[in-house]
Amino acid sequence: MPHKNRYLSIILNLCLVFMIGCKSSKTLQSGEANLKLSPKQLIRETTKTEPKFKTLSARVKLDISQEDKVSGYTLNLRMEKDKQILLMSTPISLVKALITPEKVSFYNKLDNTYFEGDFSYLSDLLGTDLDFQKVQNLLLGEALYGLKNEPVTVSVNENEYVVQPKKQNPLFELFYLINPSHFKISSQQLSQPQEQRHLQIDYLSYQEVEKEILPKQIKVIAVEAAEEMILEMEFKAVSLNEDLRFPFKIPSGYHEIKL
Repeated sequence: MPHKNRYLSIILNLCLVFMIGCKSSKTLQSGEANLKLSPKQLIRETTKTEPKFKTLSARVKLDISQEDKVSGYTLNLRMEKDKQILLMSTPISLVKALITPEKVSFYNKLDNTYFEGDFSYLSDLLGTDLDFQKVQNLLLGEALYGLKNEPVTVSVNENEYVVQPKKQNPLFELFYLINPSHFKISSQQLSQPQEQRHLQIDYLSYQEVEKEILPKQIKVIAVEAAEEMILEMEFKAVSLNEDLRFPFKIPSGYHEIKL
């Protein structure tokens, strides 16, 4: 379907947005599990692990699998927390993407095209409002919709906490799995059974960088009807709190992509 393929193409460009790795870092090992916390205590522990850095830079190895085709990319990622995220293909900067609280922009030197707009098309795709904060949460291993926003239920399954809203959204079902030793999310899943859509973000490993706990390996599975797309990311050479530049300007003469 041309319309659907265009959406998937845009997602692939935005997946240049995903995540973090390690410079002078170490893979986080599971410690002693604590499976006896109340919902309130669990939320308090997850709050303690929220990232507190101001800026982040990383090199991201990204593999995309779709319809038996696998493509690999290496990206440079820069983030100014709560303000902007810049992605650049490397070693040659052919594709650049900039995400801010106001809009999403990217351009592609290979076909002289660009896009500039809000988050509405991604919101339509997922069936719920999507904004900069939710994208940033996803990238940093934080709950997509926040664990402090509404009452939740907590149970234990296979030595992990299972957290879900007490009252699920009528448009989708949402739940999180939380590691009981370092209290970071190991998986967050959003399902829309009526639309035959399922989004699953698995945080396969975390790493400690300058006392911050950040994702190291992420696997994203996006399913719509019979179509499946898998993104696998590994984040390396992470640096925190350095002075970073965020150069981004759409070249003149490029053709705008309209959705």
